[in-house]
Amino acid sequence: MNASLDIDANRRARKWSSQELLTRAIWELLRGPLFAWTPRPLWSWRSAVLRFFGAYIGREVRLHPSVRIDVPFNISIGDYTAVGDRATLYALGPITIGRRVTISQGAHLCAGTHDFRRATMPLVKSRITIGDEVWICADAFVGPDVTVGERAIVGARAVAVRDVVAESIVAGNPARVVSYRTVVQA
Repeated sequence: MNASLDIDANRRARKWSSQELLTRAIWELLRGPLFAWTPRPLWSWRSAVLRFFGAYIGREVRLHPSVRIDVPFNISIGDYTAVGDRATLYALGPITIGRRVTISQGAHLCAGTHDFRRATMPLVKSRITIGDEVWICADAFVGPDVTVGERAIVGARAVAVRDVVAESIVAGNPARVVSYRTVVQA
């Protein structure tokens, strides 16, 4: 059967509450001057701005000003985490990032998709969970409904579309385990 897509129905569908739409609109209006245009060392200022918009931001979090955040009220970031230049946190659904996580430059966490099996292609607000002490390397992609286990590494430009086992190192597209993480005490 070859059913055609009902794009008009998708566009008419109510995906967000009035409060969520208002918060998102204000965030988009103020994101530039309050977040993106701030000098790099103003880590605590950017954290405070995100808290104002409903995000949970832990202590000593470092968010670079060029980080792209959609829907800040769906973000939770643990203590001592860093999110690098040009990283994207596309939080249509909840994104939970643990403690002492490094999200490198250009990484993309995408917590949303569409159900392509239905003619209306409804929005699916998925969840992403990043465990403690994880490293998401440069330009890596973490897709909807993915959990990255504690101390795992998602290699540079890897595409993680399935869960990543704790302490594993994954690389490639799609991401596959290439090794396991061991830490030598100094």
